[in-house]
Amino acid sequence: MLKLVATDLDGTLLHSDGTVTDRTRAALTAVEERGVTVVFVTGRPIRWMDMLWVHVGDHGLAVCSNGGIVYDVAAHAVRNARPIPVHIGLEVVARMRTGIPGSTFALEKTTGFAREPTFLQRHEVPDELEVGMLEDVFDEQTVKLLARHEEMAPEDFWQATERVVGDLVQTTWSSVDALVEISAAGVTKASTLARLCTELAVAADEVVAFGDMPNDLAMLEWAGTSYAMANAHASVLALADHIAPAHDEDGVAAVLEKLFDLPAR
Repeated sequence: MLKLVATDLDGTLLHSDGTVTDRTRAALTAVEERGVTVVFVTGRPIRWMDMLWVHVGDHGLAVCSNGGIVYDVAAHAVRNARPIPVHIGLEVVARMRTGIPGSTFALEKTTGFAREPTFLQRHEVPDELEVGMLEDVFDEQTVKLLARHEEMAPEDFWQATERVVGDLVQTTWSSVDALVEISAAGVTKASTLARLCTELAVAADEVVAFGDMPNDLAMLEWAGTSYAMANAHASVLALADHIAPAHDEDGVAAVLEKLFDLPAR
C-alpha cells in the first residue's frame, strides 16, 4: 500500500513554464485526502519556493537543496537542516581552485544566498544576497555549495569535481550548464527522504517517487516504486521501474490517477 508520494519539481511536476496545472493540483489534493503524504523533493533552495506553495495548496513537506533542508510548507519554516561543515567546505573550494582552474562558487544557506564576485548569476539576484570571499561568507548555515565553470561541458565538470573532492562531499548535477551542486557527505535527496520517512513510519516500499535528472537517481532507486518522466535524462530512464508521460503532459498526475483510481481530468 502506498503511503507517500515523493516528486521532483523542475522537469517532473512542473511544466516547462514553471506552472502547476489544475489537473496536477487536483491529483495531489485527492491523494492527500486519502491520507497519503506528499513530499516535494527538489534541488531548489527554499528561497525559490515561496511562489510555488500557493499553486500546490500551501501544504505538504519539501526536501530542498538536494536534501540539505526539510521544509514544513504549511508552517513556512525549516523543519531541519543538514549543513556542510565549514572546514570541509573551504577544503573543497581550495582543492577545486587548484585542481579545476576556472571554478567559481556560491552558497545556498538556510538564511539566503551568497556568492563570490566571480560567480556569474543566471537568475534574478535576491534582496538577501551576500557577495564576498568564500572564507568570509561560508558559515554553519550553508547547506549547498554551488560550483560553476564557464568553459567545461556540464557532465565533464561534474566528473572532474567528483575526482577532486568526491572523498569529502556529495556531488551531483542537474543543469544544462556546468553547474555542480555539492552537499555534505551522505546528503542526497534519497538520504534525507529516507530519514523523513523513518520519522513518518513509512517504509521504502510504501513510497512512489518521480524524477527526471541524475540528482534524482538515488531517490528513485531507494523508493519501492519509481517513475522516470518521458523527458528524463537517459540515466534516469534506464534506472526507473516505469516511465510516466512527460512533465508537459501532466505525467505525475496521470500516474497518480491510475495508482489511486482517481477520476481522470
